[in-house]
Amino acid sequence: MGSVTSATEQPGPSFSQRPAAAPRLIATDLDGTLLRDDKSVSERTVAALAAAERAGIEVFFVTGRPARWMDVVRDHVHGHGLAICANGAAVVDLHGDGRFVEVRPLETEDASAVVGTLRDAAPGTSFAIERTSGIDYEPSYPPFHLDPGAVVAPAEELLTEEGGSPGPILKLLAHHPEFAPDDFLALARTVGGEYASFTRSSPTALLEISALGVSKASTLARCCAERGIAPQEVVAFGDMPNDLEMLSWAGTGYAMANAHPEVLAATPRHAAANNEDGVAAVIERIIAA
Repeated sequence: MGSVTSATEQPGPSFSQRPAAAPRLIATDLDGTLLRDDKSVSERTVAALAAAERAGIEVFFVTGRPARWMDVVRDHVHGHGLAICANGAAVVDLHGDGRFVEVRPLETEDASAVVGTLRDAAPGTSFAIERTSGIDYEPSYPPFHLDPGAVVAPAEELLTEEGGSPGPILKLLAHHPEFAPDDFLALARTVGGEYASFTRSSPTALLEISALGVSKASTLARCCAERGIAPQEVVAFGDMPNDLEMLSWAGTGYAMANAHPEVLAATPRHAAANNEDGVAAVIERIIAA
């Protein structure tokens, strides 16, 4: 690719449904899905991932996390070593130096248009800019994850060549202190949908904004096409709105029991919650079958 516990599934109809075809690839979100709430990977999950690889099933981590937050699963990426990060904006080789294999950037002009549009439509919005080199943010942006290397300035300044960190923009983040998360997402899509793709994975009103057409699903599709893997040969797991397209694209999509209501409604297949090793339980059954 160029510049890329003992839990079972929940009872009910989803329990008996099997993958659409013999799986060749498992694509799993991390936070709220593969990872427990304490951000750990359970021993059961580690064993299930390794067993899938031994069975010839590739495993891809597909996450909204930036590459620099992938240490928690770096040791569990097997043969190919690749992970899809930043909601599809980057494919990263986690073996060795963690180089970017592919970047699908949000152009500065579009990021600037989104900033201006959201400032007008939702006064009080604050922004951060995630680049291949790290994150910069505005003074009013919440201290979710303080980065000592960040440039702190208004977004309009951060989006200039001289004002922010170097490197392509992977995603823009927008936070509002008062909006309900889903309402903020709907508003942003209405007023800024011509410039970028909007989604969210946080319990707060924090939006993740990528270039038009960039999503977990679209980048996963590119990775699968390069391997000759069809959608019906993919099993995917997720829990939040940023997973919806991936779960729909994959032949077999599982919503975690702890997932957002929209995600639970999007697929009849529901895995046990992340704290109950739901992904591992499904993988174990796939291998046993």
